[in-house]
Amino acid sequence: MPPDDVLQEAETLFGALADRARLKILYALRNGEELCVCDVAHVLGVSISTASHHLRKLRDLKVLQYRTDGKMAYYSLRDEMAGRLVASTLEEVGA
Repeated sequence: MPPDDVLQEAETLFGALADRARLKILYALRNGEELCVCDVAHVLGVSISTASHHLRKLRDLKVLQYRTDGKMAYYSLRDEMAGRLVASTLEEVGA
């Protein structure tokens, strides 16, 4: 069996993936890009506050990292594995 800390990380990642909007965010960030909140809102077709909610959830789950540049916050994947997992799953399901 994998160690408990590895299982905890997997549980966190799969919990983050249990939402359509968060799947879209991870898919959009899969190639190492950075997106600001307004970009994510545009990708999702939602308000900035809704996008912020999902980004905060992913950040709290330690799936995303962010950096600030003035008043702007830019989000990216903490680990590219989440993006690869989402991309490969969606491609497999859609095939």
